[in-house]
Amino acid sequence: QAELVESGGGEVQVGDSLTLSCDISKITFRPTAFGWFRQAPGKEREFVAAVRCADGHTLYADSVKGRFTLSKNWAKSTVELQMKNLRPEETAVYYCAWRTDVAAFMARHSLYTHWGQGTQVTVSA
Repeated sequence: QAELVESGGGEVQVGDSLTLSCDISKITFRPTAFGWFRQAPGKEREFVAAVRCADGHTLYADSVKGRFTLSKNWAKSTVELQMKNLRPEETAVYYCAWRTDVAAFMARHSLYTHWGQGTQVTVSA
């Protein structure tokens, strides 16, 4: 059974909002950081947002600052990505990931060792 399970994807219109959720209840190791990444067809995986577990420091890609918010909900054992004012170019499969090493370079996807299966977000004009 997958350690991470994303949900909340779907098809929305330009300017709409959507919240993605990552179920982290099955993680068996202590994570140092969680990240959200996305990958559009024919493009490389792209950093969206991350949070460092030790101090709650969050990092966002410049393109989503002010529109996306990453938060942890320990009561629900989820890491959520609230997305507002979505754009067509943000259509992609969104992935949740986590790591157990020193949480440096939080935007570098190659440093994350555990990934969910992804959830599709489609933004229509």
